[in-house]
Amino acid sequence: MPERPLILTGFMGSGKSSVGRVLAKRLSCPFIDLDSEVVASFGRSINEIFSQDGEQAFRGMETLCLEQVLQRGQSVIATGGGVVVAAGNRSLMRARGIVVNLVVSLPHVLQRLDGATDRPLFGGSDAANRVKSLMDDRKQFYADADIRIDTDGKSVEDVAAEILRYVKGLRA
Repeated sequence: MPERPLILTGFMGSGKSSVGRVLAKRLSCPFIDLDSEVVASFGRSINEIFSQDGEQAFRGMETLCLEQVLQRGQSVIATGGGVVVAAGNRSLMRARGIVVNLVVSLPHVLQRLDGATDRPLFGGSDAANRVKSLMDDRKQFYADADIRIDTDGKSVEDVAAEILRYVKGLRA
C-alpha cells in the first residue's frame, strides 16, 4: 500500500465507490466515501443540501470533508464527481494522495444511472444533455490525475486490479 491515500475521481456512475471498496479490501486499509462523510458531518442528505443550500454550499462542505479525510493516512477515498471542479481540491488531492481518474463514456453513464433518484444533478427530462454537458465541462479537471483508467466494459475487479498494478509499480 502506498503511504499516501488513493483518491478515486470520475464522473457519477464511473464506479468510484464500488472500485474503492474492492481496493480497500485488497489493500487492507479503510475505505472512505466522501459523499458519506459530508452527510455524516452535516447531518443532511446530499439532495437536501443541494435543494436547501445550493451546489456552491455543498461544494464548500465537500472541500472541508476532503481536507479532513486526507489527514487520516493510508486509505482509499471515493470522491464525489464534482470535487475536481475546484482548483484547490485538485491541488490538495495531488499534494496529499495518488489521484486515480476512472474514465467512463456517456452511454455507460446513462446506462448505469438509469432510474437513479439520489443524484441531484441528474434529474429531469433533459438528463442526457445535462450529463453530457457536465462531462464535457469536467473532462479537463479529471485529466489532472496520476493515472487514468477506462472503466467501460470492465468489471469492478478488473479496474481494481489495474489500479493495483499501477500502485505496485510506484513501490518498485
